[in-house]
Amino acid sequence: MNHRLSGFLVAFMLTSVLLNSCGNHSSVKKEDIVEEPENMDTRKAEDISDIVMFALEHEGKVDDSIKISNPSLIQDYYKGKDYKGVWSEQENWLPVADSMYSFIEHSREYGLFPSDYNYKNLKKIHQQFITDSLSTKDAALWSKADVMFTDAFFSIASHLHIGRLGKDSTYLNPDSVLAEGFFFHNLENALKKSNIREVVDSLEPKIPAYRELRYAIKSFLDSADLEKKYTWVSYPFKDSLAFIKSLVKRLQEYGALSTEIKNVDTSLLKSTIAKIQKARGLTADGKPGAQFIRMLNNTDAEKFKRLAITLDRYKQLPTKMPETYLLVNLPSYYLKLWNSDTVVFESKIVVGKPQTRTPVLTSQISNMVTYPQWTIPTSIIVKEILPGLKKNPGYLAKKGYMLMDAKGEEVDPYTVNWEKYSKGIPYKVVQGSGDDNALGVLKFNFNNKYAVYLHDTNQRYYFGRGVRALSHGCVRVQEWQKLAYYIIERDSLALKEPDALKYGTDSLNAWLSRKEKHTLLIKNKLPVFLRYFTCDAKKGKVVFYDDIYGEDKVLREKYFSSKN
Repeated sequence: MNHRLSGFLVAFMLTSVLLNSCGNHSSVKKEDIVEEPENMDTRKAEDISDIVMFALEHEGKVDDSIKISNPSLIQDYYKGKDYKGVWSEQENWLPVADSMYSFIEHSREYGLFPSDYNYKNLKKIHQQFITDSLSTKDAALWSKADVMFTDAFFSIASHLHIGRLGKDSTYLNPDSVLAEGFFFHNLENALKKSNIREVVDSLEPKIPAYRELRYAIKSFLDSADLEKKYTWVSYPFKDSLAFIKSLVKRLQEYGALSTEIKNVDTSLLKSTIAKIQKARGLTADGKPGAQFIRMLNNTDAEKFKRLAITLDRYKQLPTKMPETYLLVNLPSYYLKLWNSDTVVFESKIVVGKPQTRTPVLTSQISNMVTYPQWTIPTSIIVKEILPGLKKNPGYLAKKGYMLMDAKGEEVDPYTVNWEKYSKGIPYKVVQGSGDDNALGVLKFNFNNKYAVYLHDTNQRYYFGRGVRALSHGCVRVQEWQKLAYYIIERDSLALKEPDALKYGTDSLNAWLSRKEKHTLLIKNKLPVFLRYFTCDAKKGKVVFYDDIYGEDKVLREKYFSSKN
């Protein structure tokens, strides 16, 4: 062999050795038996280093069954620890590891999914150490468990503090991105205290409604069956054959159809559906509509996903809520006025129809208007009023509306060629103030881009209905007078000498009795949160509301469809 070829082979072999020993971890040790306990922690550090580097190079993958969610964070944490294990010493778990394992096992009580935290893999190792004493000499097992526990803690800390939902326009939690220091500080605190629950409890929202709901989850879990898997029926559907196939399978799981039936004809399907509808108090038309499919999909497992979604929605609120605020929960058809973590009063509300949804938003009530005039929003003009005018210019008079130009002068609708308009009109459509006005006798204004507000109504009989998604988007308040009085009294208490309130409850009552229009400016603006929570807690039990706008369904498909 010539010297040039010999030199090339030596260089090639050295390069191969370097690549295999530095930055190219082809696999993680399946087993690493340590005979002497005093050598165990040193070997763990070596194995943890290998595991962390391999996971970093393979998008979190450790082996065929283990994958971690935070490889970069894990690398930085263990590097600062010289890759020493933190959950065990020699051949024994530390007490904090037992605490962590127990928390993951019962993490559903926090609206979390154990499967997100390698629970099955940790359980397997945990049981292996109990049943096979020789396995406690395996440094590879201890190291994998150590990394999984640390990764689980980091994920749990994030999920409890900021949730799993994406950031949107209503997201008000300032900690939308968590720095390394947040994770490392809280983990060190947990390791020091040897108590996981004490630390993770401190990471949750302090909002009373959140706490009440979270505490009620245990009672739900005590009677829930989350193990049995059911077919999810997607609705509305694009593929009718796939829809029928999943529907038939779900009806078989329900026990309404025999599993031996291979081909289900239309008449059998219709009669089966009608029978279930009748038993459940639904309209027995035999049609697999939205309401029927919602009922089929409403299993305990799906209810738990809605709980998880609701808890995460609370985490989008500010970490520190105002002392006094109005929380308007759209799916519940109720609002609550909170002061110092106590409900001052609550009121039934009417919210937007599914076609004209009330938006989720945050603002402050800045003024109130007695005997308001309703200016019809452009969206309603385009969808309802313009088509009506094209059919009959007398449409406005029948509705009690007036047509106004830019100068505020009334326009005769019969003098306008309505056919040339399609996306809007160069006029305002208003409804005069009075007892027949859709806004009732009082309106609460707050700044928002949707032109919605809270108000009284001339259709007060709507409050007697169970389903109250009936408006064009604004929120109608049954106890509008209580709310107005509270705002006025709160405003007066906030004033300092020599300031004086220019109006009081007596002024409000006088203006209402005389049917006069007045604007009451509020100095101490009342924070208002319009939110979408489909779960609530009442007397320690979880209450579920209809997903009236399908918002839970969207988030389920995006974030929780594969959770179990």
